[in-house]
Amino acid sequence: MPATAVPKNINRSSGPGSGPVLTLEKRLEPSRFMAVVVPVISVILALAVGAIFLAATGFQPMKVYQSMLNGAVGSKYGISETIVKAIPLMLAGLGVSVAFRMLLWNIGAEGQFYMGAFGASWVALTFPHLPAYIMLPAMFLAGGLMGALWGLLPALPRAKWGVNEVITTLMLNYVAILWVDYLVYGPWKDPKGFNFPLTATFSDAAALPTIAGTRVHVGLIFALVAAVLLAIILWHTRWGYEIRVIGESARAARYAGMNIERNIILVMLLSGALAGLAGMSEVAGITHRLQHGISPGYGYTAIIIAWLAKLHPATIILVSILFGGLIVGGYSVQTSGVPAATVSMLQGAILFFVLGGEILTRYRLHFGRKEGK
Repeated sequence: MPATAVPKNINRSSGPGSGPVLTLEKRLEPSRFMAVVVPVISVILALAVGAIFLAATGFQPMKVYQSMLNGAVGSKYGISETIVKAIPLMLAGLGVSVAFRMLLWNIGAEGQFYMGAFGASWVALTFPHLPAYIMLPAMFLAGGLMGALWGLLPALPRAKWGVNEVITTLMLNYVAILWVDYLVYGPWKDPKGFNFPLTATFSDAAALPTIAGTRVHVGLIFALVAAVLLAIILWHTRWGYEIRVIGESARAARYAGMNIERNIILVMLLSGALAGLAGMSEVAGITHRLQHGISPGYGYTAIIIAWLAKLHPATIILVSILFGGLIVGGYSVQTSGVPAATVSMLQGAILFFVLGGEILTRYRLHFGRKEGK
């Protein structure tokens, strides 16, 4: 018998090379159960990782987390501040989610936030004597328009020539931030501001109404209405259907006659406008002026929120409140020596586990046997 011949009675799954093997099998459709469980487990694992780092640096994790919880929701002031921090996260999160749903990776919400703040500030500073019933709608429109414009800039090359929007949106963040810095350090700098990089305070007419005794402002209404309208658009309109189909399969959408290029432009306009409104609500509702570092990274945090919420508008509202509490809680523990960067670390860990957990949403683990050679 030739050396290369194989006897017919040998089992190919036996022998020293055989054994159990773990493989991934693609699900016919994503698991709804895992879609709910993965975000919850991601938060728990992120807190566990944070606890390890806190313990390694000499802090007691449970006391730190308890202090963060008390700071975020342990008082009326803490709850109101949590909502205040959540408002821009809601609007920016809704903005990036609609783009992500169509597989447009808008990483530029931070820049769109800054441009929205710039647009609203331009109205407030240029026309300080306008009455509130004209001032606030004008700031609203200017903020949304500038955010939409900043979303349009990367949308056009993406739609026409397929230019990667990850790079263009990310780079435009720095352009917007530096543009605002130029203004507050230069032509818009308040001469009475003790040399700080900020503009003059807006007139009273440029301030969004607030709930009595708190800093929670009408921007919350903007976010809630935007979430409802976005849900209606996505699941009850033809345009929303096209967005969802293109996100599932651009080839199938093109075969069905959908105009992908037009939808790219429209979706990025909407995405940028919502992030721009986040900037407008911050300058009109909280700072009442444009200043350096007006965003502590709201546009980037919005990306984590959108993924953790599975791009669902209602869930984005809830997750934004969670992250607003995380930010406020992070501020409260700084007095005990815990670095503020702890919050950023937790946010990054949550994103890491959410993205890793996506594998279990779309694939299932399968145990098999490796055939022997």
